Amino acid sequence: MATPKFLRFLRGTPTVPVVRLTGAIGFSTPLSPGITLATTAKLLDRAFAVKKAKAIAIVINSPGGSPVQSHLIYRRIRMLAEEKKKKVIAFVEDVAASGGYMIACAADEIVVDPSSIVGSIGVISASFGFDKTIRKLGIDRRVHTAGDHKMSLDPFQPEKPDDVRRLKAIQKDIHEMFIGLVKKSRGRKLKGPEKTLFSGEFWVGERGVELGLADRLGEIKTVLRERYGKKVETPLIAPSTSWFSKKTPGVSFDGVSDANWAATLISAIEARALWSRYGL
Repeated sequence: MATPKFLRFLRGTPTVPVVRLTGAIGFSTPLSPGITLATTAKLLDRAFAVKKAKAIAIVINSPGGSPVQSHLIYRRIRMLAEEKKKKVIAFVEDVAASGGYMIACAADEIVVDPSSIVGSIGVISASFGFDKTIRKLGIDRRVHTAGDHKMSLDPFQPEKPDDVRRLKAIQKDIHEMFIGLVKKSRGRKLKGPEKTLFSGEFWVGERGVELGLADRLGEIKTVLRERYGKKVETPLIAPSTSWFSKKTPGVSFDGVSDANWAATLISAIEARALWSRYGL
């Protein structure tokens, strides 16, 4: 007869709680919660609360997204790791790029599949210009503001060089923060010219190991068994669900509020565009 799990814990069976972070960062909708500090904080707290855990495994599959949410999650993982004195191992699945890679840098060790995508250490801002379209259609747009730069980068107006310069200055600041974070995390493990590593380019996992962006090739089950024995327990720390959360008033049958369907659609398109950058 199989031994109940709680008895195995009492007998000292090695345990490594697993937290999965999947999706675009900061793009949260009813259909696709995405990754934000709000959606991950409790999961991380529960994982690090397992007192006898040998380590904490973070499984990452993200093309990036919000630099703020990425950094907040990075800081939360590092804070808990130092507070609980636990080693963190990041396992990259399809992709840990841009903000996804920033989160991976919170780990003491990064494990990738040979075909995983890692890197993309850069900052991007993308939008559309509709000024020619509305002029062609004869649409008169009226906007009143207080503040000289309140309409900076408005997609319905011609792009202004000063607006672009200000945006690039902000991107430069964020990029430098990202570079500093990677250097602090990876240190002497980095093996390549900075011009290449921090260019925004991305690589497959095997090349990522060669460049020092990751530590080794492997996958979660094999690596943890190799390190902690074949009997290692890997409980998945998943979000709690309830009947009430599935039946939230005001939500239609497909899970999208009638009032928010447009925002949900736009968010889904933006998230899809992020995945597409990495061929996924």
